[in-house]
Amino acid sequence: MITVTQVGDKFVGSIDGVEVVRSVNASYVNKKVREMSSANFIPQPASAPVAQFGINERFDFTSDLVTMVAKGQTASAVITGEGGLGKSFTVTAALKAAGLQDFSEKEPGDTAAPRTTYRVVKGFSTAKGLYRVLYENRNSIIVFDDCDSILKDADALNLLKGALDSYDRRIISWNTSRIDDLPRFFQFKGGVVFISNMPQSKIDQAIRSRSMNVDLSMTTDQKIERMETLVNAPSFQPDMLMSVKRDALDLIKQKRDSAREISLRTLLMVAKIRSSGKPDWKNLATYMLVNG
Repeated sequence: MITVTQVGDKFVGSIDGVEVVRSVNASYVNKKVREMSSANFIPQPASAPVAQFGINERFDFTSDLVTMVAKGQTASAVITGEGGLGKSFTVTAALKAAGLQDFSEKEPGDTAAPRTTYRVVKGFSTAKGLYRVLYENRNSIIVFDDCDSILKDADALNLLKGALDSYDRRIISWNTSRIDDLPRFFQFKGGVVFISNMPQSKIDQAIRSRSMNVDLSMTTDQKIERMETLVNAPSFQPDMLMSVKRDALDLIKQKRDSAREISLRTLLMVAKIRSSGKPDWKNLATYMLVNG
């Protein structure tokens, strides 16, 4: 059940009695809470296990597990959490640090991509499309980034189960109609990383049980903490002055209760406005934070 109530000067949206969004903008709260409800969002109470570890520690866990996939020490990892807070960047940074080359924009050849590469797959995919992706990248690392269709399709899930099994030989087969020039079965020697905005509880149990899992869900305080860490890192937007990034984050902190969204995208948006040199940049940035 969803509810929207006014608390002081703010409106609070809840699902099954758990607060999921708060803002001074009533229409935004109404829209957001209904979007979450229709997406089968499962709210996490304050006592959820995710709170046992700090957000920066969980991002470190993510890098460690992705590195294990890159080195063939585990078949797969599942990284979940709200979008726009650095999941994709962390995964690809870990793969590159492990010495893998990005083949995402290279056309598949007659032979499988080598073990020293990774490919990022985004968007919708059918089970047949998944079979081809797995075959063409059977020796390398595949990153399914917001490709949730394969996590909801029964046929695709069955293919993934074969790819993620712990057996010495992981055989994937397609035993119905022939798929163009592809074989009916092949051995998968690669690894898989899933990046999803879906709640971890919505990921199929068979996939979670075969994978290393990290939940990067965050409270507003944890989002600010994570952004603080990134702003102070020289590798984050190195072309921007540190003072610009600090000013942008300080404004987000001030407007955190009225902002429509808090994410790295929000930080970059405010930082770009700050970089414009306009004397009234705070007014424009505040407007975009609350209404943009």
